[in-house]
Amino acid sequence: MQRRKFIQNTAMAGSLAFLNPIDLTAAPIKQFPTVRVAENQRNFTSKSIEKAIKEFSKNVKDEELTWLFNNCFPNTLDTTVTFSNENGKPDTYVITGDIDAMWLRDSSAQVWPYMAFIDEDAHLKDLIAGVINRQTSYIIKDPYANAFYDDPNKRGEWASDYTDMKPGVHERKYEIDSLCYPIRLAYNYWKKTGEKTLFGAEWKKAIQATLKTFKEQQQKENPGPYSFMRETPHATDTRALRGYGYPVKPIGLICSAFRPSDDATVFSFLIPSNFFAVVSLKQAAEMVSEIHGDVDLANQLIALSKEVEMALQKYAIVNHPKHGDIYAFEIDGYGNHLLMDDANVPSLLALPYLDAIDVNDKTYQNTRRFVWSLDNPFFFKGKAAEGIGGPHVGMDMVWPMSIIMKGLTSSDSEEIRESIQTLKNTHGDTGFMHESFHKDNPKDFSRSWFAWANTLFGELLWETYKTNPELLK
Repeated sequence: MQRRKFIQNTAMAGSLAFLNPIDLTAAPIKQFPTVRVAENQRNFTSKSIEKAIKEFSKNVKDEELTWLFNNCFPNTLDTTVTFSNENGKPDTYVITGDIDAMWLRDSSAQVWPYMAFIDEDAHLKDLIAGVINRQTSYIIKDPYANAFYDDPNKRGEWASDYTDMKPGVHERKYEIDSLCYPIRLAYNYWKKTGEKTLFGAEWKKAIQATLKTFKEQQQKENPGPYSFMRETPHATDTRALRGYGYPVKPIGLICSAFRPSDDATVFSFLIPSNFFAVVSLKQAAEMVSEIHGDVDLANQLIALSKEVEMALQKYAIVNHPKHGDIYAFEIDGYGNHLLMDDANVPSLLALPYLDAIDVNDKTYQNTRRFVWSLDNPFFFKGKAAEGIGGPHVGMDMVWPMSIIMKGLTSSDSEEIRESIQTLKNTHGDTGFMHESFHKDNPKDFSRSWFAWANTLFGELLWETYKTNPELLK
């Protein structure tokens, strides 16, 4: 996301109370003060989520974990969604937390953990349908944009960026994952409900726009129509070479100008996002074939998916002197590669979570060991915790999202237990997850109101409760 004004301690966070409904001056932590938004002030209430909270609280005896689950799991619903249902068409606007804009990625990820409950909760199902409807309209508006305003005519703080900014667009950082996440949400909604009404002509138009964008960004003949520059002191907030980035050699992969962190890529073939694209294109192909009977469009989607998949196997694997064959983070097709991982999803660590690779894949397991080690330049190990960060916040700042993702992609009970314990110990006495915290001091954190991290932590706790409840003892 955009360069943020980071909240570095609880005292500073308290000064932003008008943005964040959390009382960070509450009683000592072991008293577990009420920090969740009052019931009459919540944006949306789901009976099934409240039922899950009660069930978890009843059966998990760790009082701090139940307190955290109560605070974190409903945070997206409590504080970030605006839902309406006019003329029978659901519409949902989802902010990230302390930034009043809707990211295609974040909004998908924020409501994803609630998908497991929509069979028993029609109101919640409508909310997610509204997210899909809103995302469809945004992609049609500009498939190169990553974040949008609720007001279609608003021009915001980045209106002066050197790119084709349209009214209603908050930020126009082109990222592969921004177009993949809505497909993931739509596909799984369709599979779970069997409903087709959401996926009519407008949705198909958004898929066509996605396919066109991805083909343009293979950059086989030219750099394509997209460029981006910003006047900023932060190098990761803009693109080199007049906004087109460093050159790539066409090898079948798709360029991504920015990462899921909204930081500029170094080499534009971002490997985790290309893996995500392979899955998303296949899912979109299945939907347009079965719902619309459009075999030609489905074949085009499948053809691109196969091309990217073959290129990944041919070019994305690098031999590391310690870890063996691993996946690079970024490459350029000329033989240059960047070995690292970033906490934001899609990441190399998160690939099984996105159904992009089998968790037992040997190269993935080698990569997993690499990214969770000091051989990854953005892996930090300190007195409070260890985990992956990224350039977005800076050095020595661990992202809870990486620790959560380690737990969600692990089949090792002890590793899952350790992940949960670390998160329990590093919420900085707030009762919520944050964007990042210092490896030596969890009270030194950024973003006190970051709904994606909160809901994702709730997903880890609920998944563990349903599959390995003994790990929560």
